[in-house]
Amino acid sequence: MRKQLLGVLAAGVALSIVAAGQSAAETPRLSQPDPMLAFLPAEAQVDWAAVHRNREARKQARATVRSAGQPLAYHERETAQGTNDTPAKAEHVAGFGTGRGKNPKLALTGDLAADPTVPAVPPFAETNDAIPLGSNTGVPARGRALHTSGTIGDGPHGSGGDGTGDHDFYRLTGGATGLVATVETHTPTGDLDTFLAAYSADGQLLLQHDNLAGTTDSRLQVFVAPGTDVHVMVAAAGPGSLPTDPMKPGTGKRVTTEGPYDLTIATGDGQVDRDHFSVDLKAGDVLGASAAGRATRVVIHDPAGREVFGSSQDFSFLYSDNSPMPAGGNAVADFVAPRDGRYTVGVEHGEGRYDVTVEAYRPGSELNPRPEVLTIFLDFDGARVNTRIYGAEPGGNRDLSPLRKFLPGWGLTEADENAVIDSVIASVRENIEHDLAHKGTNRRFAVRILNSRDHADPWGRPNVSRVVIGGSIAESGIPTVGIAQSIDAGNFGKEETSLVLLDVLSSPAGQSRTSLNTYITPASNRTAFIGRAIGNITAHEAGHMSGSWHQDQFNALDSIMDQGGNPKGMFGVGPDGIGGTADDIDVDFTEDVLNPGEGFTGIEDTVNRTAWAYTRGAN
Repeated sequence: MRKQLLGVLAAGVALSIVAAGQSAAETPRLSQPDPMLAFLPAEAQVDWAAVHRNREARKQARATVRSAGQPLAYHERETAQGTNDTPAKAEHVAGFGTGRGKNPKLALTGDLAADPTVPAVPPFAETNDAIPLGSNTGVPARGRALHTSGTIGDGPHGSGGDGTGDHDFYRLTGGATGLVATVETHTPTGDLDTFLAAYSADGQLLLQHDNLAGTTDSRLQVFVAPGTDVHVMVAAAGPGSLPTDPMKPGTGKRVTTEGPYDLTIATGDGQVDRDHFSVDLKAGDVLGASAAGRATRVVIHDPAGREVFGSSQDFSFLYSDNSPMPAGGNAVADFVAPRDGRYTVGVEHGEGRYDVTVEAYRPGSELNPRPEVLTIFLDFDGARVNTRIYGAEPGGNRDLSPLRKFLPGWGLTEADENAVIDSVIASVRENIEHDLAHKGTNRRFAVRILNSRDHADPWGRPNVSRVVIGGSIAESGIPTVGIAQSIDAGNFGKEETSLVLLDVLSSPAGQSRTSLNTYITPASNRTAFIGRAIGNITAHEAGHMSGSWHQDQFNALDSIMDQGGNPKGMFGVGPDGIGGTADDIDVDFTEDVLNPGEGFTGIEDTVNRTAWAYTRGAN
């Protein structure tokens, strides 16, 4: 089922969610939310082209964080291949850490050896300048990987031809089971600056990549669904990178750079050389790592050897603007240490020299000389929110309706409002104040949950984040159920806003699997169920603001940080399929697998991440 879902996401189809009571013609122009930040309705389909455009804009807007201080330099000491290829054999880096006399910044350098067993294939013949003309790589039929070479500029559309720009297409076939292919260019000679893109067989742009950090080479990882083809394009970076019509040759814009390139296509994990380095961390240390150069994957293991965060991508543009964590590069990872111990940072996937930045910080709540209690303010009264903070286009101030407006959708009246609010507050407090204080860190827990019914509005003051519980897709212009401002390991941005929109949740039964009405019957405790479900989504968005990524929503364990798509699990609906009955499930922050559809690997401890975000000082 998961592979089928990934195939749908990779297709880049347009999102079409219509708010309850609206026709498609009445629906305003919507901004595609980034799925990493959002809790999407079960039926949502993602406009990946819009997501990629937004991500590129956010990357450009966020300058790479450069903090003061000279890093500790360490160069790999591996003299024979295999001596540091596992966490158990990691080279220890002394002197790194957040403790007294330690350096919290580390610059790792080294080299990854090539795999000598990968077969070399002669260059494929021109003309291969469009999807129907794409060269058949034979992957995976030929084997798990291959090396080949080519030249941008040697065909009829280069500078020696019509000058529209040379584009080389290569076909990958998913076969019976589907595959994940890693495609990488290397230009050891010449002036070519490569650019990679992946297209579906009918010409939809799926992915694109330019410039491995520190090089002019490119790399992308693409999922090829069972029974489908994906075409990978090699071109020169610049205005003519993408053809106007990938189905027709000669539809580029102009020639930029030209020259030879080497191309590696690999499926599965064919990596031969891996380098691991161990560091000592204290409980609560927030660790960040960013890989540049030829390395394209960074992975963190805990003292027991478990993989706790693996990344082949840079999503640091989703960090809070106040986060000091290292950003940019080919792959970025973040992690919060649950206890004192020796952890490892691994460098993988690539051939040649790499540079890895590793930094450690204490949580944001400990940075002030006199740490304050952090506040999460639940706003049920409606609010004005500038949606630019979510990357909305064009964004701007939007007025969101209060909770009470949506009560009739659940068959409730304003007389039921207090009972629903009580239930929401109880759910949020149980997930954050109670569970985390008991299951998380042994430090002093310093978070309070305030709400617009019982307290004066503290929004705008230091150390206050809010969750607006109200509003609709039409009002916000964002087709989602919930969305956070950032994913902020260490909680360095303590004044952020998240949304929990209520129109899909209150839509008629059968209109959406994410409607709470789908699970309500005469046997339901209606207000208790509605409040708990909204409270769980609220805790989910608070979990993002305090540093947790999405977990796997389709495995057997239901978690607060599960991605959208499995609303029954998020709502805590029990085996009887009815919400608000005795067999309902208490969904909590927990240890679970990171969401495989979002490109990360490992076991994420969302209890620990969230607990350390809301602590101060020692017991």
